[in-house]
Amino acid sequence: MARNSRKTKAVIEAMADQVDMTGEIAGVDGAAVAASGAEIFIPLDKLKKSPRNARKTPHSEASIEAKAASIHAKGILQNLVVEPELDEAGEPTGFYFATIGEGRRLAQLLRVKRKQIKKTEPIRCVIDTKNDPSEISLDENVNREDLHPADEYERFRELSENRGWGAEEIAARFGVTAHVVKQRLRLGAVSPRLMQVYRDGELTLDQLMAFAITEDHARQEQVYENLSYNREPWIIRRDLTKTNVAATDRRAIFVGAEAYTEAGGVIIRDLFTDDRGGFYEDAALLDQLVLEKLERIAAEVQAEGWKWASVHIDFPHAHGLRRNYPQSVALSTEDEAAREAVQTEYDALTEQYDSADELPDDVDERFGELETEIERIDGLRHAYDPDDIARGGVLVVLSHDGEARIERGFIRPEDEKPESEEAEDGADGDGVRVNADGEIIEDGDYDERDTQVSARDAEDEEPEDDGKPLSDLLIRDLTAHRTLGLRLALGEQPDMALIAVTHALAVQTFYRGVEAHCLEIRPTSAHLGGHADGIEDTAPAKLLADRQAAWAADMPRDVGDLWGFIASLDHASVMALFAHCASLTVNAVKQPWECKPHAHQTADRLATAVSLDMAEHWTPTVRTYLGRVTKAHILAAVREAVSDEAADRLSSMKKQPMAEAAEQLLTATGWLPAMMRTAKPAWFSEPEMERRDALESDALAEADAEPAAEGAPDGSGVSSADDGSGSDGEAFHIAAE
Repeated sequence: MARNSRKTKAVIEAMADQVDMTGEIAGVDGAAVAASGAEIFIPLDKLKKSPRNARKTPHSEASIEAKAASIHAKGILQNLVVEPELDEAGEPTGFYFATIGEGRRLAQLLRVKRKQIKKTEPIRCVIDTKNDPSEISLDENVNREDLHPADEYERFRELSENRGWGAEEIAARFGVTAHVVKQRLRLGAVSPRLMQVYRDGELTLDQLMAFAITEDHARQEQVYENLSYNREPWIIRRDLTKTNVAATDRRAIFVGAEAYTEAGGVIIRDLFTDDRGGFYEDAALLDQLVLEKLERIAAEVQAEGWKWASVHIDFPHAHGLRRNYPQSVALSTEDEAAREAVQTEYDALTEQYDSADELPDDVDERFGELETEIERIDGLRHAYDPDDIARGGVLVVLSHDGEARIERGFIRPEDEKPESEEAEDGADGDGVRVNADGEIIEDGDYDERDTQVSARDAEDEEPEDDGKPLSDLLIRDLTAHRTLGLRLALGEQPDMALIAVTHALAVQTFYRGVEAHCLEIRPTSAHLGGHADGIEDTAPAKLLADRQAAWAADMPRDVGDLWGFIASLDHASVMALFAHCASLTVNAVKQPWECKPHAHQTADRLATAVSLDMAEHWTPTVRTYLGRVTKAHILAAVREAVSDEAADRLSSMKKQPMAEAAEQLLTATGWLPAMMRTAKPAWFSEPEMERRDALESDALAEADAEPAAEGAPDGSGVSSADDGSGSDGEAFHIAAE
């Protein structure tokens, strides 16, 4: 290479006096060669990659793309430096090696490929045959300093503000994506004071990007001044958006980004991280839009005939209102016929396309229409009493999932019927007593002296007194004996006992102030809202409320019909109603002043028995747990659920940042505090489960093979398989479990 360079130099010097007025000299075989330092235009197709270029790693596609875009918009701003190519004899070939500017040459070739220019496009070049090509190629790349990123961001911002160029136009002129331009524009909008801090090296690029989440310079500087030694980017973002509402908030979901921005709201978006939709800047405007939308929904619901409708962002748990539920009603003849016709068509389509892997679009659409119509007609099977509608109202509330929650049937105290009207409407006389003079007395005014009738008085009674009612004392005597008989009989009929207990629970669960049960079972349901703030707005609370409403809708309006309703249910439905009523009485809350160790042990055993997994209903967050325990508890949770390394990374943080970081780490782990966990049953181990499964299979096989014995050979009526002892007895109990 050095020999060729010296030879080229000699050729040029020998021909130096032959330079014509254009700066070119005649070369061998008609080739033209310019003197060193001359600036000439060379056709693109006469330029080649120099074998002595210091850059051996190829240019990236993004780099070539950016250069091509820049050249297309502004032309080549820097000349290429070239040397003539010589053949083996040392004579010029008419081609030139690009010593400096290989990237620009490749960019022009890309433009040729895109048919923006021709392959003979003249390229302005400078001839250099004096310097070593390898050295000057290296020198160009070593002795230069990139523009400071802060200067770059500010210059991009100036292009946008001074020339009015949008991100797309700037991107086209610099060969980058519009998203990159938007990021640089956002960085250029950071407070000049913080930009200088970044230039001085006291802020990292990640921290600067965190500040760029908002363009409010005063807010940026305020957060910067209040930062502690811990300047993690996520802490900066958290502090900057503390007064904003996340797009994942139920209010933002309910209103929607489009409606919010149309009302003049601004959504702050983080261009450098996944912000899941950004942050709504004006919380007051968002609340206003939520209430307005709820008001519109409430007006539509009130048009059903309700006396009033009230809207709330949070459910007013202390409303103090009584609630009525819809009752079962018979469908009209027209609705029944329509329901049958729709069901017939639905069944026919189901049978026709039962084996199809994929439904045609029109058939799938028809299925949807039929399902909607079936749901609409089935909805007519339950309706509110017109009197309840005329006196009652509706609460329209924003639910936890960002949907409107419509709760009908609430009766205000001033709209309650007077007791006299309720009695006329079908009161069954419970709680009414009559004294010896035939006057009605209230509970508490009862005087046993009014009911004392001696044997002598009875003998002195005239025949015309035969119509006089029995004395209360005698009634008590007789009904006490009847009660004893009922206790004895009910204890011998478990199925009927289940109905009786279910009836007693249902009366007190679904009917207000009615003494219609004869079992002295008093279900108590503790109000959990006083123990855990916001618990009644959670998804599990909504599921429980929906289950309560579904059963309430099936209850007969007259409590006198409740026994017949329950007795007519199949066994599975009775068990389901019993389970629901019983579930409302569960109370496993631990109060600091209570001492009920056995009750809490029972709650733990109940949780094991029902296989409760609280990870399905509860997640440890800053609000629910992490912000309310010590740093040691937080680190222990992260250590247990994630890793020791993760806990060590958090150990130097302050309490609030530590809790927020731990929330992110624990979200997907399913970790629970010890108090929330459910112990596995003792038989949960694999070997024990296999043993029990085998015993159960053997027991069932024997039951199928042998007919039930009517009595033991000894006449005792109990067979050896029924005494509950031995392996067969164990298998029986396992099967029962």
